[in-house]
Amino acid sequence: MSELPEFTKNQLALRNGQDKPEIWVAYQNTIYDVTESGLWKNGKHYEHWAGQDLTEELEDAPHTYAVFSRLKVVGTLKVV
Repeated sequence: MSELPEFTKNQLALRNGQDKPEIWVAYQNTIYDVTESGLWKNGKHYEHWAGQDLTEELEDAPHTYAVFSRLKVVGTLKVV
């Protein structure tokens, strides 16, 4: 099994739906591609913005980790 690439918070921030064609979000140190999701059009989903780590923001979200299991994993968030 190949190891996933690591991305910094700055690299993740560029995938915000505005700067590059990819739209990514991080959750619990895993980066997910939400580009094809209609829920993330233009990099925004309700009050959440793409291109960032949403772990803390989603602590009180009405859904569970199962939402992320449907998304493509593109890498891990580099912890510095």
